[in-house]
Amino acid sequence: MDCCCCFRSSSSFTIPPPIPALSLRASQLPPNLRFPRLRPCSVGRRVVARRASGSGDKDAVNESSIVSVKFFVEEEIGAEYGEGFVTFRMDGPLKVDVDYLNNKLQECFLQRIRHAMKPDEAFGLIFSWDNVVADTRSLKLDAWRQLALEEGKDLLGDGHVQRNLLQASADHVLRKVLCWVGEESELERLKSRLAELYYENFLKLEAPMDGLKDWLDAVHTAGIPCAVVSSIERRCLVEALNRMGLTKYFQAIVSEEDGMDSIAHRFLSAAIKLDRKPSKCVVFEDDPRGIAAAHNCTMMAVALIGPHPA
Repeated sequence: MDCCCCFRSSSSFTIPPPIPALSLRASQLPPNLRFPRLRPCSVGRRVVARRASGSGDKDAVNESSIVSVKFFVEEEIGAEYGEGFVTFRMDGPLKVDVDYLNNKLQECFLQRIRHAMKPDEAFGLIFSWDNVVADTRSLKLDAWRQLALEEGKDLLGDGHVQRNLLQASADHVLRKVLCWVGEESELERLKSRLAELYYENFLKLEAPMDGLKDWLDAVHTAGIPCAVVSSIERRCLVEALNRMGLTKYFQAIVSEEDGMDSIAHRFLSAAIKLDRKPSKCVVFEDDPRGIAAAHNCTMMAVALIGPHPA
């Protein structure tokens, strides 16, 4: 388990949509600071999963129910130069980058006294949903195996293919790695079916990663605020946390609805929701890209052992 942090310089970047659970103190940011909605994600980066009903199972949803989930995509790391949010005001644009947040989210006098007595509470913990809270690695592999079985295809089990199945986008895997498709219509059909299979497996997810609940119990007792970040839809994320019995541990959730375009942007959004400056946040990740994003945000990072070689 590795832990490290670094500091980067600042520049500008794009702002997330309004955050209902924002806990940023009013005295710290200008009163007319607004966060406009980001440009919508392109269709190519969004996978729509439809799950048809037909049984009496309590988890079944109607045929017309559409769940928008961003998975099987390779996300940008973000904040390579400390860039953050940008908001436009009457007197001109305001850069809310990593350095700005580190400055404006400084503890007030009473908080400094409290943190002197309880130093653990000065930190915020940010947990990645994928393979830190839930074993989504198995969900992805199972979805690919089920798709291969349905299509009568062979799914090679060598390390190179498996790494691509877990990390690369569905378009790249279907076209370049597995070479299953040629026509665009066939590609969209397979991607849609892959999303359905993943979502069906996702609904059966009931257990968190081994040892996670014991760790969350300890940090909850210590009064350390926690956030979970993911690119999936908030409703799906909340339902999964309820099934796992983890809802009470997370004071903030960053999901698809927050409109983040990169991993680093999600981490910065989580820091704001936790009311902790980025340099006082610790990110738990298993992906080297997530570790790099945390360091770009001046956050500390704990790297979990996973499929990536050291």
